[in-house]
Amino acid sequence: MLILAIVLGLLAAATAFVVGRSRTQREASAIRAAAAAEREALLAGARLDAAAVRSAADTAVRQDSLALREVALVELEQAATSTEARVQATAQARADVTAQLDGLAQREAVLDSDERDRRSRQDRSGGLVQDAERRRRELRALLEERAETTGDALVTALGSAWTESARAEASAQIRSIEQMAADPATDREAKRVLEIASARYQNHFLTERNQSTFRLEAPVMAALTRDDGALHAALEEVANVKLLMTESENMVRLDGLDSLGREVARRALGKLAKKPEAATEAAAAPREWAQKIKDHLDGEVRTLGKKAFQVLDVARAHPEIVWLVGALNWRTSYTQNQWLHAVESSFLAGLMAAELGLDEKLARRATLMHDIGKALTHKIEGSHAVIGADIARRLGEDELIANAIGAHHADEPCNSPYAHLVAAADAMSGARPGARREAVDGFSGRVEDLERIGASYRGVEYAHAVHGGRELRVYVRERDVDDLAVVDLSAEIAARIADEMTFPGQIKVTVIRSFAAIATAS
Repeated sequence: MLILAIVLGLLAAATAFVVGRSRTQREASAIRAAAAAEREALLAGARLDAAAVRSAADTAVRQDSLALREVALVELEQAATSTEARVQATAQARADVTAQLDGLAQREAVLDSDERDRRSRQDRSGGLVQDAERRRRELRALLEERAETTGDALVTALGSAWTESARAEASAQIRSIEQMAADPATDREAKRVLEIASARYQNHFLTERNQSTFRLEAPVMAALTRDDGALHAALEEVANVKLLMTESENMVRLDGLDSLGREVARRALGKLAKKPEAATEAAAAPREWAQKIKDHLDGEVRTLGKKAFQVLDVARAHPEIVWLVGALNWRTSYTQNQWLHAVESSFLAGLMAAELGLDEKLARRATLMHDIGKALTHKIEGSHAVIGADIARRLGEDELIANAIGAHHADEPCNSPYAHLVAAADAMSGARPGARREAVDGFSGRVEDLERIGASYRGVEYAHAVHGGRELRVYVRERDVDDLAVVDLSAEIAARIADEMTFPGQIKVTVIRSFAAIATAS
């Protein structure tokens, strides 16, 4: 029974499986049929869409092609028109070139003809020149034969005659000038011009005394001597002067010929005395501190130089000359400030030039520069006039100005009226009342010593100090001293003056030996 039940269960399960499988196959067939139908529908729709897209694309391509064709046709038409124009222009240019070639050919023919004519005329002119030269030689030979002299000899004779005539004319002019100089009327006219210039120019200057000895307080002396005298040494180096301390160490004397250097030292000492905090700065960097004071003074020098040219209304000179003019403000001559002296003299020279009908600005310019050598006498040996003239020539000033500078103390001969004006203006400014100050006893003693030394030599007739004691003129007897001895005598006198006397600047010694023969016709 059990076995039967099992068999029946297996049979029932097999029957159920068969029945379920048949149903599943029928459902799968139905699903496949539906999927196939849907696929066919989708394919049909895709084919329709593709056909529509292809149709639209074909339409767009046809439209674009038509538009491009239209554009290409327009451009082709324009290119054809441009090509036609170029062809016509080329044809016209070819015609023009042909015409120009024909014209050039004609011109070439004309030039060839002209060249043949020119060569023919040149040949004829060459023959005429040769003929003229031959005739000139024949005529010159005939003239020299009849004149019984040669052409070269005649040229030499005419040159000699003209030279003698020029010399005679120059001598006559010199005699006329000498006679005019000796004429009282000329002397009166010169005095009138000087008086007019003096009356028209008015100014007032105080005489100056630049202090060289200082009494210093203890803090200032301490600053100078601190760190083994570092500040003291720096000031001496930068200012180029010596700071000499007294034994009591409360006085300092400035010793040196550099006027600007003394001013640097004066300002440094004054700053230390008035501003205690300056001692700290100076102790930190002594040389830089002193150099700063010197640089500031250098700026003032340039400003004063420019001011002088501006005040006198003359063109600016070379920067080095401008600096030298400004440096004169710290240079004195017998207590007269030399910058003020230069400006004052320039105004006077300009007034006299205007009165005489000369160039007023040229006279002012030359006079303004006449003492620039004084700013360098501590560096360069020689007369300040010669030094100034050399500087003016080296820096491109006109020779009239350079000569006026060099001649204002008779160191070189005057070559123009401006040199005399500079000398006159210099003398007027220095000699006006109150301009300069010097002890009368000291001046008289120096003049007496000069004349005594000059007259002490054998053969000297007399000696005379001129130019305020700046020059000693020694006149010797012609029979006692020859020309060679004159040179040695001037050098010997100059050396003795330098050894025995103390004086500012320089003293020129001029030994004069002259022979005069005088006869009177009646």
